[in-house]
Amino acid sequence: MNWLVEFLTAAPWYMVVFIFFAKILEVTISTIRIIIVNRGFKIPGAIFSFFEVLIWVFVASSVVNDIHAAPLLGIVYAAGFGVGVYVGSTIENLLAFGKVMLNIIVPSDNLNELSTMIRDRKIGLTIIDAKGLSSDKHVLMLYTNRQNIEELKKAILYIEPKALIGENDVVKLSGGTMPKRQRIVKWLISIWKTI
Repeated sequence: MNWLVEFLTAAPWYMVVFIFFAKILEVTISTIRIIIVNRGFKIPGAIFSFFEVLIWVFVASSVVNDIHAAPLLGIVYAAGFGVGVYVGSTIENLLAFGKVMLNIIVPSDNLNELSTMIRDRKIGLTIIDAKGLSSDKHVLMLYTNRQNIEELKKAILYIEPKALIGENDVVKLSGGTMPKRQRIVKWLISIWKTI
């Protein structure tokens, strides 16, 4: 039983807490950075990477320097990593960076109402005639910001409950009719409000 007490008390409690929460913060920043860079936000990604590496240097050096005397720090470091990935992904979903492409397959019944609702939101829409298994269908293709995507999908399903909606992330777009890209200042304000 003495080995367990020694294992748990080899590092001061404040060091264990610091490493855990600092690692969560670092990996949260890292997760968000990877996602936003993949979606084309280079400048915010560069800013995030600076803080990510700054935290990593101090946390990793604290663990590496004391790992032989206090192996608990390695376990806490790994736990903070796992929690950080989860927290970072959750925050990124709340912030909803970037653009998405929706492919919506619908029967002909409510096509006019559905296309009017989408176009009233200033979203460009392309409609393609298609053949389904047992009836004629239409494929509606549109690109929009991820920020209000859930609200848009609910409105689509309200008008046409039988709609099949496919969603893909988009890295780059040019031309066409799209909602305007969010400016960096508004983007930073949205991050601040989420925190």
